[in-house]
Amino acid sequence: MTFAGSTLPTPDDSPEARRYNRIHRWLGVADFVVGSAFLVLLMITGWSGWLRDLALRRGFQNYTLAVFLYLFFLLLISKVLGLGLDYYGFRLERKFQLSTQKVRSWLWDQVKGFLVGLVLAGVVVELLYFMIRQSPQHWWLITWALFMGLFILLAQLAPVVLFPIFYKFEPLDNEDLRRRLVQLGQRAGTRVRGVYRWKLSEKSKKANAALTGLGSTRRIILADTLLDNYAPEEIEAVLAHELGHHVHKHILKSILVQGGITLFGFWVANFVLHYAVDHHMFEELSDFANLPLLAITATVISLLLMPALNAYSRYNERQADRYAFESIVNVEPFISSMNKLAQQNLAERTPSKWIELLFHSHPAISRRVAAAEEWGRTQSASPQA
Repeated sequence: MTFAGSTLPTPDDSPEARRYNRIHRWLGVADFVVGSAFLVLLMITGWSGWLRDLALRRGFQNYTLAVFLYLFFLLLISKVLGLGLDYYGFRLERKFQLSTQKVRSWLWDQVKGFLVGLVLAGVVVELLYFMIRQSPQHWWLITWALFMGLFILLAQLAPVVLFPIFYKFEPLDNEDLRRRLVQLGQRAGTRVRGVYRWKLSEKSKKANAALTGLGSTRRIILADTLLDNYAPEEIEAVLAHELGHHVHKHILKSILVQGGITLFGFWVANFVLHYAVDHHMFEELSDFANLPLLAITATVISLLLMPALNAYSRYNERQADRYAFESIVNVEPFISSMNKLAQQNLAERTPSKWIELLFHSHPAISRRVAAAEEWGRTQSASPQA
């Protein structure tokens, strides 16, 4: 094999990419601050109790209906508070020519997102408080088991139920490419149920690809922005990385990690609720005015664990990259696809060490390209090359 890594230099980040990512990060921080401040304000002002009473009155004192109404009020207020930042994010994508979506389409997505979130959160919260009422001592353990079951079910149903709510999909009409990708999946030991063209261009100029679903819903989705601008070898390289997650059982491992973290989170939540009741913040565990307190607890745990989880994710991504190097004829398509994706998506190739540590779930593109170049040089120097 030959390797011409020197002909595929990694470009420096453009000032535009740097600026876009800096603004995008601050936007995420601002959204986090607004959401957290809202939860804290609900607790320290007693407004959460006022919303609970309102929900009980509107729900004719029916506990189950009142829980849903309280959640609806909570999500609606939160959405209104964050709408300005959401719109700024939409305008940001337009400003940097990364979005093709119109305002009307964006607004409709906001409505759909709110309704889907309300339904999913409604199931979760109703289940949570039902278990608290039924088993005040062991609710956290039982609910954890049920939540993990729901999580796995949702991961299986998402490609066929949730994704089509926001995007259009159609079977890939390029038979040669479809066959190549299915064979790539077979070599990785995974049975792909279909290859689909993801009409991302209706909303975005960014490119993406994924292996989604579990079991009978596992499918390859390829953005049309990828299909229209990348060579088949580059698309294979991108998909080989995704298949690397399957080969290394990252999905199963992530479910186990998430299960452990969630179990710890429920244990902490149980302690926090009992502490709050013991200190007369609430009369009983099943007082759903304590939902913001549970959300704050989950937020703090997530924030503390985020650097470690990002580090674990980056480790998995490096393993998946290594599988991709081993699965394709040579690494040049991987390198070119990484550089093209960075340019098309305005991604930072060389973020600072702290930015990568705190915010990035993937290794820096410059590191991924360097690893591919090193692999190529090693293969070129080996007697079998």
